[in-house]
Amino acid sequence: MQTEPRNAQVGPEKGTLVGQEYEVEIGPVAHGGHCVARTPEGQVLFVRHALPGERVVARVTEGEEGARFLRADAVRVVEASKDRIEPPCPYAGPGRCGGCDWQHAKPGAQRRLKAEVIAEQLKRLAGLTPEEAGWDGTVVPAEGDKLPAGEVPRWRTRVQYAVDPATGRAGLRRHRSHEVEPVDHCMIAAEGVDELGVEQRDWTGMESVEAVAATGSHDRQVILTPRPGARLPLVELNRPVSVLRVDEKTGGVHRVHGRPFVRERADGRTYRVSAGGFWQVHPKAADILVEAVMQGLLPRKGDMALDLYCGAGLFAGALADRVGDKGAVLGIEAGKRAVQDARHNLAGFPRVRIEQGRVESVLPRTGITETDLIVLDPPRSGAGRTTVARLSSLGARRIAYVACDPAALARDLAYFREGGYRVRTLRAFDLFPMTHHVECVAVLEPVKKGA
Repeated sequence: MQTEPRNAQVGPEKGTLVGQEYEVEIGPVAHGGHCVARTPEGQVLFVRHALPGERVVARVTEGEEGARFLRADAVRVVEASKDRIEPPCPYAGPGRCGGCDWQHAKPGAQRRLKAEVIAEQLKRLAGLTPEEAGWDGTVVPAEGDKLPAGEVPRWRTRVQYAVDPATGRAGLRRHRSHEVEPVDHCMIAAEGVDELGVEQRDWTGMESVEAVAATGSHDRQVILTPRPGARLPLVELNRPVSVLRVDEKTGGVHRVHGRPFVRERADGRTYRVSAGGFWQVHPKAADILVEAVMQGLLPRKGDMALDLYCGAGLFAGALADRVGDKGAVLGIEAGKRAVQDARHNLAGFPRVRIEQGRVESVLPRTGITETDLIVLDPPRSGAGRTTVARLSSLGARRIAYVACDPAALARDLAYFREGGYRVRTLRAFDLFPMTHHVECVAVLEPVKKGA
């Protein structure tokens, strides 16, 4: 299995191969929602809309002669995999909506493909087998998401619609493109998003419309990004919503009417999440991840804990509940609004402190030299060697690492090994059905001396 390189080094004298078609055998799945094949000349093809073991006609969508790799779409299936189905979504397929990667695969096959990617990344970047990572090799669906082939979980509680400038229609971006695929209905949109009817309205003058349907409350929100000089439309949707707008000059989000936040519910608590703040998109993800993290950390009364990249304070709140009045929790988050939300959400815990800034900058300034527990949920790029080295020096009894990117997770696990930590358990959850994304929770502990 291979991972897609970040860049292909291409000289200006090389001719484009876009539109060229090759009949190829499809090899293993690659990280990023495509599979690996090779042209007769030996060039690597990253092929979307294909499955391992198939024979397809692949049409090049990006790449030039002599490039390290080409991108392509499977435009015709010559020999189909037993895992192939007709995509349930009418907007899925070559050149169409780029929101989903695996509409053409049975649900169980999607999870197996994700497991193969995780295993390959662990082996290649961390030198770990599934057994060494304490992982059973499975990717587990959320409760209620295990549906028959042809049915799609309605899980996406936040949908970013792009607006076609010519028609004012809302749609979704095509893969690796700014072009808009107008849609009448997004199959993976949660019921609370779908019932707003965003796709049936005219959004002329808008660049994008983000629709949010909170979990655990009836809060609904739309965030409008106008094109330069455009006026906001009168927003009349099928359900009451709060309306916010993104400032075209500063990128700041301003309230037009209604609440500037939505109320989310997880682990028995209500969390305020302002526009632009981070919250898990799958309606059951927050509870699933809190449970996995707490089962891995096993907090004790009186523990000192760190919640890094803490967002609105989800894990900090769960930790605070469990470490009690004699324990303490420090959260660190870069986003100003998220910090305000976390401080509001955790105001009832006098021994919880939230600091604003980048983890690599703030953590050294805290003066903390030891802690009992750490949870980190870094961005897709991971925590990085420097931050991991500092965390490894704090002597934590357990560390829980929440990751939405298996490559970043594997790289950081290798850094933790350099710092004297080993993976105790790893669990993987399919919290982004139909896409290539997957969520993992790794629990680490110090390597015993002499081990």
